[in-house]
Amino acid sequence: MTSKKTNTKKFRGSRTCGGGTTKNRRGAGNRGGRGRSGENKHHFSRAVLLGYCRGHQRGFTRPLKVLNDASIVNVGELDELADQLVEDGFAELQDGTYVIDLAVLDIDKVLGSGKVSKKLAITAAEFSASAKEKIEGAGGSCTEIEE
Repeated sequence: MTSKKTNTKKFRGSRTCGGGTTKNRRGAGNRGGRGRSGENKHHFSRAVLLGYCRGHQRGFTRPLKVLNDASIVNVGELDELADQLVEDGFAELQDGTYVIDLAVLDIDKVLGSGKVSKKLAITAAEFSASAKEKIEGAGGSCTEIEE
């Protein structure tokens, strides 16, 4: 959204309208160059104080040992794909229960989004509380792998 343009009322009638001497408004010379020029010379203190130095990193990088990029899947997706996983050989159907080992699929955690209508026996490294509740509510079981 554009703002309404207003007329400048201050300094009207003065020769330079608050811009200093007449020569000051001609180019970038009055401000010592445009942009980041002069960072290593006449604008050095500004560059150092405000963090404009080349190579200066703003913020921080999280340590690699803190990062956890766990691969996840929702119980609703597992419920929908159970038959396909059996066909592809990634799961088994035993006595009406779908036995799925997520370590084979390189999935670390099961989350609880979606509906569960089938009996699922899932083995994974982690389960959210809602995922456990939904799986066990449908008559399935959750087995956590110790790593």
